[in-house]
Amino acid sequence: MSSPTRSTGPLRRPTPPADPPLRSRRVPLPTALRPLRHRDFALLAGAGLISHIGTWMQTVAVGALVIDQTGQATWVALVAIAQFLPLGLLSPVGGALADRMPRKPFLVAGYSMATVVAFVLAGMSAAGRLGPGVLVGFVLVGGTIGALLFPFQQAILPELVPPDDLVGAVSIGSAEFNLGRVVGPALAGVVIAGWGATAVFVINGVSFLAIVVAVGVITLRPPAGSAERMWRSIRSGAKAAWTQPACRAAVSLIGIVAIFVSPFIALVPAVADLFADGEKEIAAATGTLITVQGIGAVLGAFASAPLTERFGHQGAFTLNTVGVTVALVLYAASPTLVLATLSLFLVGFAYIGILNGLAAVVQLRAPEEFRGRIISLYFTALTLIYPLGAFVHGAIADAVGLRFTTAGAAMAMMVILAGLTGTRRLLPALDPPSSEAASTVGAEPIEAVT
Repeated sequence: MSSPTRSTGPLRRPTPPADPPLRSRRVPLPTALRPLRHRDFALLAGAGLISHIGTWMQTVAVGALVIDQTGQATWVALVAIAQFLPLGLLSPVGGALADRMPRKPFLVAGYSMATVVAFVLAGMSAAGRLGPGVLVGFVLVGGTIGALLFPFQQAILPELVPPDDLVGAVSIGSAEFNLGRVVGPALAGVVIAGWGATAVFVINGVSFLAIVVAVGVITLRPPAGSAERMWRSIRSGAKAAWTQPACRAAVSLIGIVAIFVSPFIALVPAVADLFADGEKEIAAATGTLITVQGIGAVLGAFASAPLTERFGHQGAFTLNTVGVTVALVLYAASPTLVLATLSLFLVGFAYIGILNGLAAVVQLRAPEEFRGRIISLYFTALTLIYPLGAFVHGAIADAVGLRFTTAGAAMAMMVILAGLTGTRRLLPALDPPSSEAASTVGAEPIEAVT
């Protein structure tokens, strides 16, 4: 018998094995969908989508109730402050806790509390005891819970998928958020029209239960723990961000955007009030505007990577900033809901490009040992400054008019961009030196204010 490594006959090219039947092949999935092969991640992804839909339904319901009861943009801005200010203040604390505390019990307890808050809100709505101040209070409690849960959610992701699937897992998370923003407001309009805001609050509570169940059945390791004290760790991350030019530029720019551009999100119900009358009509118009903005954001997210590849980070930021400011002026000047909706689609498209692009800069240029803390600092800058900007915009809108405020802030952003273009320090720092150029495909967007 001849050796399997030698042939006694003429040298011949080995015959390739026959292809297996198609049914036995494992059809490869696109990179963005591969994480769904992993059971624990797939469970959390499905529950997360349900929760995002419920959250956006409640956002529409609360906005419609507040603007219907008060007719003032300031109250709408206060709702946004209650929702996002805790994220800006407490997310660094949540990040430090996520490195010290058992993550699974904390997540189960946190989402259980969110479920209780939603059901209590539904009960008070059914009893007719929801004034604008009470609504803001409930939103503040929910925002506080979410601020502490967010770092835990980010910390468990590497446990659910292998490193090769991490980018795909991040992409699915972004898709969930934007799909929730598209589907949730549309469903909210239907549910409020048929059964009122109380039904929306009940649905949101059930959506939190979906995550409680999902977290309860997955397996998570205890954290390794951190020897460094909490505040010292936060301070060292801030120092690292400031000494890295690209990170310093990204954090500074997102702060400027949060002041002049981001407040349009909080004031969507006030814009809807320009074209509608009564709680149900305002809720329907708000849902339409938010849904279309979400569709624009989904498409803009897909366009972010090729735009950056072609023009670089600085060029993409400039193009998206010009686009969002022009679209906001059109949005402010729209005489009908249809034109406002089309303009807001363009706003959503360009705005998500700004967020994705600056977040990518942070992820690419942050030193590895400080990456988590620097990303947390970026996120804090966005969510801390945005609600303050929203309050200022709301107060100015009540004094001089919503259209003038939105258009004026957009034009101010354009003036600032022109000034920054003339400098040699901030915008050029977004792009790495030619010898360090790297791709930004798969960068994680900051979604809390999108």
